[in-house]
This record gives sequence, C-alpha cells and structure tokens, in this order.
Amino acid sequence: MPPQAAQGMDTAMKLADLDTPALLIDEPRMMRSIAAMQARIDALGVRLRPHVKTSKCIDVALRQRAAGARGITVSTLKEAEEFFAAGFDDIVYAVGIAPQRLAQALALVERGCALKIVVDSAAAAEQVLAAAARAGVTPGVLIEIDVDGHRAGVPPEAPQLLDIGRLLAGAGALAGVLTHCGGSYDCRSAAELEAMAEQERARCVHAAERLRASGLPCDSVSVGSTPTAHCARSLDGVTEVRAGVYVFHDLVMAGIGVCRPEDIALSVLGTVIGHQRDKGWILIDAGWMALSRDRGTQAQPLDQGYGVVCDEAGVVLEGWIVAQANQEHGIVAHRGGAAAAGDVAARFALGTRLRVLPNHACATAAQHARYAVVEGDAVRHVWPRFNGW
Repeated sequence: MPPQAAQGMDTAMKLADLDTPALLIDEPRMMRSIAAMQARIDALGVRLRPHVKTSKCIDVALRQRAAGARGITVSTLKEAEEFFAAGFDDIVYAVGIAPQRLAQALALVERGCALKIVVDSAAAAEQVLAAAARAGVTPGVLIEIDVDGHRAGVPPEAPQLLDIGRLLAGAGALAGVLTHCGGSYDCRSAAELEAMAEQERARCVHAAERLRASGLPCDSVSVGSTPTAHCARSLDGVTEVRAGVYVFHDLVMAGIGVCRPEDIALSVLGTVIGHQRDKGWILIDAGWMALSRDRGTQAQPLDQGYGVVCDEAGVVLEGWIVAQANQEHGIVAHRGGAAAAGDVAARFALGTRLRVLPNHACATAAQHARYAVVEGDAVRHVWPRFNGW
C-alpha cells in the first residue's frame, strides 16, 4: 500500500491565537526524542517498532518512520485500521485479543495488512486459529511472554509455552514471541533500569530458544518499553524493540530518570481564570477533562500532582504544580504553600497563559482531538488524532 500524505494542516497562527485548553506538541523537542531513540536502537542492531498508542496520530508516526522506524505497534484495532489506511501495513496488535474482535482483525489481514496478533494461552490460540480457518486467512501470531510478573504472558519456563507454540506452528501461524516489561516503571535508578532491561531481553530470548530447541519457528523476538529501550546495554537475540511514550515523554518518565522535564514535548495550554489569594491558588481552565485523572507520579519520590506548570513559552516554573483538578478547573499551587506562592493575583493576572506538563502523555493526549504543533510562539501545524477501539 503506498504511503499516504500527512493528515494535518500548516498554519500561520501564534500561541496567542489558540483557544484554551489546547494540547501542544513542542516540535523541536519531539524531533530530538525521535532521533535519539532511533539512533540508540540502530546502534544496538535491531529495528525500532514504535507504539503509536501514545500519539494516535498519522503525522507523528510519519516522522518516526522517516527517522528509520520499521512497522508500528498498536493497542486497539481502531489504531490498526487508521494506520493501515494511511499506508502502515506492518502492524503488531500488542494486546490479547477479545474473541469478538477476531473477525475485525482478520478482515485487515484479508485486505493485505501484515497484522500480528498476540496470545498467551492455548485457549486463545485455538480461538484465533478457528476464526482464521473460517476466514480463510493465516495471521501471524506472537506468544506473549511474562518476564516480570507485571501483567499478561506465559513465563518463559512454563510447559504451556511449547503447547501454544505447537498449536500455532501446526497451522503455520507462529510468528515469534513478544514481551512488555511494565515492571520497568517501578525502577528508581539507572542500575535498576539496566538490570530490568537485561532481564527483559534474557527471559524473552530464552523463551524463543526453547521454541527453537523444540523444532518450532521463532522469527520475531519483540521486547519493549520506553525505560528499557533507553537503558538496554545489549539486545543480543532480540529482533525488534517496541517503545511509545518516548516520542513525547512525560513526568512519569522524568521521575524514572529516562528524561528531564525540559525534554517533555507534550503539554496542555491553559488560561488563568481566577484566584484564591488567601490559599495561594491560581485557577486555570484546564481541569481533569483536559489533563486526565492520571496520577502516575503519586507513587514516585516526587508527586507532581496533576502536572508541572510552565510559563507560556514552556519554561518550568519551579515549585508550581496543578495540585487539584475538577472537571474544568485546574488548581495551581506552590509546593511551599500560600506563603511561598505570594501574591498570586499580581504574579498570574487573569488571562495569563500557562502550560502544564502531563504525568502520562498517553492519558492526557486521549482527552483531545488534535495537536497544535508549536515552535517557539509559532503554531506550525494542526494535526488530528483519534480515539476509540
């Protein structure tokens, strides 16, 4: 399928022209992150397959592909359909599939999409194979491996790994193994991250080796999370890395130590709409409907509330966070309380524009239908994004 042109439009707008709340991408920051991750994975000798659930945006994925990424990862069939229509035909659907979704997934395969499906049980493999036989197609199927006890998957030493492999291989559908090291989000040091990246690699490769030793094919060994992608020292035996949030970064990533707040490319632009001077509060028109309810930094050493506050240019205002969020109101406060906040009405006059860096880029982006793509005070592009399953 030929590649499709970008979906968004160029503009001559300025930040001051935007209504708020507005979702912003700092384009230079994003492009630096794309280039840095691509260079890192290239140097380790494997391919980078970005997880597009973070952006859900064709224009962002086109830039990742132009930098050298090969294939994409999705978390919904809506993403698979949108990206396939835009010319992305090498897709891993990296979530265990619900039985009622099989017809939708196999219809993509029938139309020429190289869609790979994930299973982690013999029962799931049997459902996929039965639906595939009815549809008259053979999808690639990856066996999910549990390398950290985080969520789904088959332990690499489990007897059922070979049972699943034999089922799939018998139908010509076994494509390899896949893992997601969600445990990396709990790491708190570079040494812990490096150790977790090696655990992810070693255990997933071991699963692949067990399949091969039993005479079963295992072409793809797919690992990935943004923290382990940043910290892996070796990817021997791995064929591809999947990572997603690196394209924007967020405060959870900063708290783990894989980026700095000034590397975060995604933010929400809001406007000051009121004050509670005795409490040292500034009210902005960006509540949880604009920021999301994600409190991913709450379990980290530094709780960032609902987001870190920056000035309109994106410079972090030290000590200021969105401490509380109602549906349409964000309450900005200083960590030091009212005494440290000073005269908030004088410092943050009505109409002042502030940016908020998100805890979780995926969750915040999901609150919006488009990105305003900025460089300095210029809005260079407006790019659509989509939601749904």
